Amino acid sequence: MQAMDAPTMDAPKKVSFYTLGCKLNYSETSTIGRLFSQAGYQITEFHEGADIYVINTCSVTENADKKCRKVVREALKASPDAYVAVIGCFAQLKPVEISGIPGVDLVLGAAEKFRLLDHIGDVVKKPKARILNSEVTEASNFIASWSAGDRTRSFLKVQDGCDYTCSFCTIPLARGRSRSDTIENIVRSAESIAASGVREIVLTGVNIGDFGKGQSGGRRQETHFYDLVKALDKVEGIDRFRISSIEPNLLSDEIIEFVASSKRFVPHFHIPLQSGTDKILSLMRRRYRTDLYANRVSRIKSLMPHCCIGVDVIVGFPGESREDFLETYKFINELDVSYLHVFTYSERDNTHALSLPGTVEPAERAERSRMLHILSEKKRRHFYGQHLGSMAPVLFEGDCKDGRMHGFTPNYIKVRAKYDPLLVNELKVVKLVEIADSGEVEITEPEEVLIHEQQ
Repeated sequence: MQAMDAPTMDAPKKVSFYTLGCKLNYSETSTIGRLFSQAGYQITEFHEGADIYVINTCSVTENADKKCRKVVREALKASPDAYVAVIGCFAQLKPVEISGIPGVDLVLGAAEKFRLLDHIGDVVKKPKARILNSEVTEASNFIASWSAGDRTRSFLKVQDGCDYTCSFCTIPLARGRSRSDTIENIVRSAESIAASGVREIVLTGVNIGDFGKGQSGGRRQETHFYDLVKALDKVEGIDRFRISSIEPNLLSDEIIEFVASSKRFVPHFHIPLQSGTDKILSLMRRRYRTDLYANRVSRIKSLMPHCCIGVDVIVGFPGESREDFLETYKFINELDVSYLHVFTYSERDNTHALSLPGTVEPAERAERSRMLHILSEKKRRHFYGQHLGSMAPVLFEGDCKDGRMHGFTPNYIKVRAKYDPLLVNELKVVKLVEIADSGEVEITEPEEVLIHEQQ
């Protein structure tokens, strides 16, 4: 199909983007947005109305269909005649279901989403949505992506897809096999990001520890994530590199040791656990057991006692008894970690977990989630409390709410200060004074801030 002519500069068509899900989705949405800008379109905020709405979906979050429908409805409230395109993981997995949502005009799968400009045609709504959705095996190329628009931070995609077969996960079905960019290309992207004035880069992907697979279309792995980390550490103009999430079995000693000695890679790891019992980890088809996970946490803390460690955990997985959950709770409680991301298990089509016995009732899943959320806040508060009275560099962001702005220390302590436009995208050393129970943050002296309790 021929790409449509770019809109005239006299009356550029307006396009608005909405992203559901992970940092990887945000990096890809931003990249697609740049393609539209280069073609002469005007990017607008969602509520301002647009000629075209692009919704980038996620299959990991619960109620993906419900969320997609709601965003479509809100888009058409803002612009009743708008052309609506739906892309992303959910669009790959459930294209027919999405095409039946009233108001949707185009559904693109994983192999087609970066060619959205070629597929939107005359941007005229039709009675029936078009579906362009190849088999996920067609999504075999790596498409470089990074987020733009935030002066402080950029999400840089370094890897896509996954070769793992976790029994609860649909990501391999939505994104295909593991594949990566080359180190040279990623370094060039990081240099471009640095030239734009961004000071922090977050490395993103589906399974970034698996970096090196699928480069140049091949399966042979000649480079690894450690090689990428070493190369990026030399990039001038970026003050901070942050590793978004890495599997415990792929987080090697050499990576931990390098981060401990690096001036650019910050002391912050997010390490998925999913369960604190070997029984459930086996049912989940995870590639490690609890002893390895505990070893990774111990190794990090031995080298970086101040390091922030985040944990993903799933509650209510099939076969998880009350005793199993309490074992998970005890395991996490005894770990020197800083916060949790708690996910309530939800059934996914075409996953092995659907065939497992021992379904956990929804009310029990909710109760286990509640308990771990409370534990997470205790862990976070304890971690923050360990740093009270210390001095730390904070990179301030441009948000402003109720006259306050936020920033983060290298080890991911969130602080708030009175809004000052001169602080935006600036690194300032401040004294961490007090955790505010109310969530409100005050400054008692010019160089002092309160730690904000909530992330």
